[in-house]
Amino acid sequence: MADVTSKTPDRTASGSEQSTEVVTNSRLNTGDGKITVAQGVVSKIAGVACREISGVHAMGTSGTRAFGAIRERIPGSSGPSVTQGVGVEVGESQAAIDLDIVVEYGVAIADLGQSIQRNVKQAVERMTGLEVVEVNVSVDDVYLPDSGGDDEGPSRVA
Repeated sequence: MADVTSKTPDRTASGSEQSTEVVTNSRLNTGDGKITVAQGVVSKIAGVACREISGVHAMGTSGTRAFGAIRERIPGSSGPSVTQGVGVEVGESQAAIDLDIVVEYGVAIADLGQSIQRNVKQAVERMTGLEVVEVNVSVDDVYLPDSGGDDEGPSRVA
């Protein structure tokens, strides 16, 4: 987002008007004050936007996915974390986002990555007013669906 400059007339002690320039860095710095967006907010938006894309099976590295699976089985838990696999860095007017994903087998990874980048960037910028400077997508694994049963065929040894 470009800097926006607006001229605001100020009255001096003698009553004459004097023009002063107010530079606003983004939609988050207004004449009425400052709007700040927490990292957790950006993480949630990015996580939901990433999961909206078909071909994303799960999010997070193997360790965080294992911990998340254990947490889901605990009675009274809140279920899967929307922010699992999401890392963000938020400044005053910009954000950078890192995503760790597991893709479904057969999906074109480059196309999927570009779709994720586009959707996450649009969602975060639209909802927060922050400029998203980068969305990094790391593919950590490929999900292979089960063949449908536990039957492994006849044993080779007796």
